[in-house]
Amino acid sequence: MDANKQVEPVGTVKEMNSLSLMKHMERIVDATKNKKLSQESLQDCSEHLSAVAGKLSLTREQVLLLAVFMDQCDDQCIRIRDLASHFDCRNINIMCYSEDIETLANKGYIRQRTERKHTVYRVPAEVITAIKKDTAYTPVKLQGLTAQQLFDELYTLFNDADDDELTFAELVSKTTDLLENNRHLLFVKKILENEYIKEEDRTLLLFFCHRLVNEDDDSVMFYEIERLYDSKAEYNSVKNELKKENHSLLIWNMIEPKKDSDMVQRDCYCLTERAKKELLPELNITIQEKSNPKNIILAKDITEKILFYNCREQGHIDQLVSLLDTDNFTKIQKRLAKNGMRKGFACLFYGAPGTGKTETVYQIARRTGRDIMYANVSEIKSMWVGESEKNIKALFDRYRNFISYSKNAPILLFNEADAVIGIRQEGAERAVDKMENSIQNIILQEMEALDGIMIATTNLTQNLDLAFERRFLFKIEFDKPGLEAKKAIWRSMIPELSSTEVTVLAENYDFSGGQIENIARKRVVDHIIQGKRPTISMIHEYCKSELIHKTAQRNPIGFYR
Repeated sequence: MDANKQVEPVGTVKEMNSLSLMKHMERIVDATKNKKLSQESLQDCSEHLSAVAGKLSLTREQVLLLAVFMDQCDDQCIRIRDLASHFDCRNINIMCYSEDIETLANKGYIRQRTERKHTVYRVPAEVITAIKKDTAYTPVKLQGLTAQQLFDELYTLFNDADDDELTFAELVSKTTDLLENNRHLLFVKKILENEYIKEEDRTLLLFFCHRLVNEDDDSVMFYEIERLYDSKAEYNSVKNELKKENHSLLIWNMIEPKKDSDMVQRDCYCLTERAKKELLPELNITIQEKSNPKNIILAKDITEKILFYNCREQGHIDQLVSLLDTDNFTKIQKRLAKNGMRKGFACLFYGAPGTGKTETVYQIARRTGRDIMYANVSEIKSMWVGESEKNIKALFDRYRNFISYSKNAPILLFNEADAVIGIRQEGAERAVDKMENSIQNIILQEMEALDGIMIATTNLTQNLDLAFERRFLFKIEFDKPGLEAKKAIWRSMIPELSSTEVTVLAENYDFSGGQIENIARKRVVDHIIQGKRPTISMIHEYCKSELIHKTAQRNPIGFYR
């Protein structure tokens, strides 16, 4: 709003009655901009405040705050300071109206959540729509639903709770109301018929059902259960009951430990077959069975592969393997903790494509007996506001939980991490830039608190933010292989080559291991199609076709060269 815009005169009662809710709010916002909540400014818009208060059944103070919230409704993270900025007053002046803000939240006109220990607010889309239509917002009473509609509502409630827009107590209250208003459904009858399951545990059971029906996921891990509760004490109480097998949902055979993977059976639960049959006959259930949890690569499943490095790289990699040896790693972590230093190890593998960065991570994991949690950057970065930040937090939460029940600390792998560790945007204005900065800040904070092993791989080191560079303890550059390494790769990929042919190929083509592997694969394909082994001349043709362009020179970083 323009601070210098002149407030239009109120006019006659007839003119006042002709104004829409949106127009009244516009006048209120104009009249109070930079007026420090003075009585004069409120007097200037008194008629508008009264008109809206009558239509929405709110007090004049609540209408004033709602108008300013509406003026900032494109922001999903409105703070107290944003309201204070409108009035040009101190935050404490706005905090005096905390009860009015709470009333707006209780009536559904605004939603509030905790983000990084601060309360933030937003105006829901349905409220904006109602005011645009010049009507009061009335929450829909959700009754007479089909089973699928009920699960659609559960999806919304549990996602709101995950976004910290509902406390656990509020979640329990809303899920209870949803069940009470839909007693005609078989699912609801079965849920409510066991009077020995208290409301809080019933909400947890609904979460298990929601995960199966809405997300085709038949497993719930401890870190996901933890996100439901507001305090560590509440969560620990539930966790202990589950571990001691005296939780009501276990006693009444509603849930059980997941048994399809040795790694997760102690810390992962699912609905029992009995619960699925009794509770969910109204729905078509598709269970997505997983041999391993999502994005997990077990060390025992990694195939051994011989890699060839230059002497310098080989030395650094051998050193890292020695460090990550179970006994050495434990001793080093204890020594670091004793000296008040961070215990986590963050490593950066950088260099041209095809030089073996990712495969090196796999082989290190195999040799040291460490599982890998693979961070899928494309899944983390979401088009929806706030989703990306939630995804990256959930990733690190899941990694911490993974560490807690793993014999050896697993490796968190950010492959092709350019998209999340690039240079942060100063003074970011666009939503996408703000999102990028927010993701990077979360990763930087998590790296400070890291208690395990994180390895990031990247091709583009020029774009690496200095704050990330400082946090990587080990930085290893992967150069294209030298002459001797290239010879070894050619021999391993095409054993039929003579020593002279190997030397000629290594001397004439500056290829990475990945490029040599491409040529070897083309040779196998042609052998299958043509029925005869390609000649050395054909191999040279493959090499020439591989030379599409010269790789641009990249600037080195770090201290491992």
